[in-house]
Amino acid sequence: MSKSFEPTPAASRAFRDALGAFGTGVTVVTVATETGPLGMTANSFSSLSLDPPLILWAPAKNSLRLPHFQAAEHFAIHVLHSSQRAVAKAFAAQGDSFDLVDWEENAEGVPVLQDCLCSFECRRVAEYEGGDHLIHVGQVARVRHHSGRPLIFAQGGFGKFSPIG
Repeated sequence: MSKSFEPTPAASRAFRDALGAFGTGVTVVTVATETGPLGMTANSFSSLSLDPPLILWAPAKNSLRLPHFQAAEHFAIHVLHSSQRAVAKAFAAQGDSFDLVDWEENAEGVPVLQDCLCSFECRRVAEYEGGDHLIHVGQVARVRHHSGRPLIFAQGGFGKFSPIG
């Protein structure tokens, strides 16, 4: 049964549930900070342009980790493999969960997670207001891509993607 509503503050739970009907991939975004590597789980990731190669992601303004991402000129976005649910949950809870994954620093000092489905090493080229989020646009400098199935998040839970046919 469908229901219609206006997305007012009073209907915020219903609005979140409706948005959750759209399945998204799960990423971990990483940056280098003065105190060490930092990461954040995000599903607000999208391709933006092929030429030039641009991506975007949108962290919440109320995130305690946001100032570190705003200060960083370079970052990496990692699309998680279907077997990396624990990694997604760990980086959602804490930004220093690097003991769960193999990683290395790239030429810009950004931590790059190994064994992800793919990673995009980026330079931030723009930041825009987006309501209660900030939209970060990055130009992709390097890509690492492995075969496998992505981790998916929809309707409040994790799952796997299986192509039809």
